Amino acid sequence: MQNATQIYGNVAKKISGPRELEANLLLQAASRLQAAQAPWDRTSPELHSALLYNRKLWTIFLTSAMDKDSPLAKNIRQNVANLGLFVMKQTMAITGDPQPEKLAPLININRELAAGLLGKAA
Repeated sequence: MQNATQIYGNVAKKISGPRELEANLLLQAASRLQAAQAPWDRTSPELHSALLYNRKLWTIFLTSAMDKDSPLAKNIRQNVANLGLFVMKQTMAITGDPQPEKLAPLININRELAAGLLGKAA
C-alpha cells in the first residue's frame, strides 16, 4: 500500500494544480470512506484503511495550515486547522466505537471542501 505522500505525488503528476490535487485527494478519501460504509463491517480492513488514508491526508493539511510560511490567509489557515482537528476527533470516535453514521461527517467535509477547491457549488 502506498503512503499518503506517494499518492499525493502520483496524483500531482496527473493534474494541473495544487487546488485540483487537493480536491481529488479529498474526493478519493470520501469515496474510500463511503465504500467502507456499505456494506458495513466494523472490523473491515477497508474501513481501517480508509480512516488511515483520510487521517494521513488531513495530517498533511493540518501541517501545511500550521506552517508559519503558509501562503494562505490566517483565517483560512485557522478554518483548515479547525476542520482538521474535528476530522481527527471524529476519526478517533469511529475507531473507538465504529458506527456507519459516524462516517457521514467525514465524507461530507471532504466532498464540500473538494467542491470549494474546484470552484463548484456542493
